[in-house]
Amino acid sequence: MKIGIIGGGLMGRETASALARAFALDPVLTDAPELVAVADPHVPTLDWYRHVPTVTTRVANYRELLDRKDIDAVYVAVPHHLHEQIYLDVLAAGKDMLAEKPFGIDLASAQRINQAVERSERFVRCSSEFPFYPIARSAFELVRSGEIGTPISGRCAFLHSSDLDANKKINWKRQVETCGAIGVMGDLGLHVCHLPFRLGIRPSAVFAQLQSVYSERPEGHGGMAACDTWDNATLVTEASWVPDQNFPFTFETKRIAPGEMNTWEFELIGTMGGVRISTKHPKTLWRFDLHEGEQRWIQTDVGSQSYFKTITGGIFEFGFADAILQMWAAFALERSGELHGRFSCATPTEAVMSHQLFDAALRSHATRSMVDL
Repeated sequence: MKIGIIGGGLMGRETASALARAFALDPVLTDAPELVAVADPHVPTLDWYRHVPTVTTRVANYRELLDRKDIDAVYVAVPHHLHEQIYLDVLAAGKDMLAEKPFGIDLASAQRINQAVERSERFVRCSSEFPFYPIARSAFELVRSGEIGTPISGRCAFLHSSDLDANKKINWKRQVETCGAIGVMGDLGLHVCHLPFRLGIRPSAVFAQLQSVYSERPEGHGGMAACDTWDNATLVTEASWVPDQNFPFTFETKRIAPGEMNTWEFELIGTMGGVRISTKHPKTLWRFDLHEGEQRWIQTDVGSQSYFKTITGGIFEFGFADAILQMWAAFALERSGELHGRFSCATPTEAVMSHQLFDAALRSHATRSMVDL
């Protein structure tokens, strides 16, 4: 499977690194992804890809990449305001696509993209890596087994402190024009929606508390620029898993969470048990159960066995780069019909569902009230 990247920055480079290890999957995929082309208007960014031996095409204009007949699928990692046009162009070119979150700058954009996906009949998925961690796999399988009983409460969060420094230079993620009015929810939100949505957790109403911690930042030339997106978002929802049984589920996304250095967490508590995981402790599964009238949390070291086996020894620790490779393995295997029920990438439908939640959150914060989705 020949891959092209549109947007060669941070996530483009991470993807290039992960795809360079595609042979580490065991067995090696019959339709293994191979990066062959990159498009980015920034010359120094393109120059970096000279280090990637499989890349034979480096262009500033992404339409030149789409003109290549041998490219099967495209990974797009660009600012949110560019999503819709580029995604539509990828589909019009007849390419499959792994698209970055949030899948459009707002709900209307996401819906238009999704409609184009359905018309095109191309294979399209959205980037979301954290549910491919081994502890996430263990939590997913535990919940899906029914062992926790009827849900009572839950939470999924993605927290980091990258914006804690008030003197950090502004970038596109801090302005509505390029990031969108949903701010941090668009930047981080699919990460906290992917696993709950896949488990069948469906929010029907939301009360949102949105925070703009810093109203301005240095613009890099001696002045200050306005920060008009949200830095932090806490969405308390009324959710359901089974008909007529609602429970509170919290979706939390924060760019200013002191003490956190990219922490992804999931918890679900039910009438018969519960589960709790955090990437702060990437091998530890906490399982709550009832035993002869006693309530107890049991800590289990689940190791590093991923969804898709690799040559890496089971005792070696799993990391973010491994999660990216796992996500690409899921993309390739589902695309070729070989996934066989294993956990898959976020779908365009799930991306639109996340936008519906974020859109309702904006309305909730504006009215300081619980809002139906």
